[in-house]
Amino acid sequence: MIGQAAKFSLGQIVWNQGTQYRGVIVDVDPEFQGAEDWLEGLEDAEPQRHQPWYSVLLDDTEQMAYVPEQSLAPDNSEVPVNNPAMDYFVGEMENGRYTVQQTLN
Repeated sequence: MIGQAAKFSLGQIVWNQGTQYRGVIVDVDPEFQGAEDWLEGLEDAEPQRHQPWYSVLLDDTEQMAYVPEQSLAPDNSEVPVNNPAMDYFVGEMENGRYTVQQTLN
């Protein structure tokens, strides 16, 4: 099965509906690219594999998360994201979205 087109884009601010955090997308994979043993620990692992996965800098932390598309929703608040890695990955916010300077791939 081939992955689907990404719903979200680099620099977009998103909300994780499951864990209730927000952040900014700094990279996207068309399908899961992480460790197989980690994915196998998830419920319904196979359907989750074949969707876009996003690297998200988490707001008010020093962390980055790797998240399946089904867990995300757009965050249209235009409130800036606070993460120390922001300067490395993104530039200024324009129209509620960050300009992208660097990706992981």
